[in-house]
Amino acid sequence: MENRTWAYTRNGSFPVSPDGILQTRSGMNVAGDAGLITIPPNTEVTVAKDGTISTVPSGLSPNQVAVVGRIKLVNPPEDQMVRGDDGMFRTRDGKPVAANVAVTVAPGNLESSNVNTVEVMVNMISMARQFDMQMKMLQSADNNAKQASK
Repeated sequence: MENRTWAYTRNGSFPVSPDGILQTRSGMNVAGDAGLITIPPNTEVTVAKDGTISTVPSGLSPNQVAVVGRIKLVNPPEDQMVRGDDGMFRTRDGKPVAANVAVTVAPGNLESSNVNTVEVMVNMISMARQFDMQMKMLQSADNNAKQASK
């Protein structure tokens, strides 16, 4: 990514700015191996496993493919990275990380949470109610035992 400081993300949902520049959701420009990646208007975009971005003009045959850039893929050591308040990762020393050809992307897939917060909240409320019912049952059994022993 560019914008004076280098930042890294695992979020691969990149919109295109009105100027045609590939950006993150927060508006940071995506860095390619040769600088910014510009997407021509009225094209269909595909991303290869190695991060290569190709375009085909809408309505034309697939033999009109144009490579517009390659996303810079990196694999820095975790202990050298710091997560910022904006959700982006930066190196501790602020220097850019070298590209790594062994890193690949999964085209057409986005990483997301595997937790459904509504479902978890409903389950938590249900468990809390079951716990309260069992505590009341134990208290009732305890009261019955005390009255029986009188």
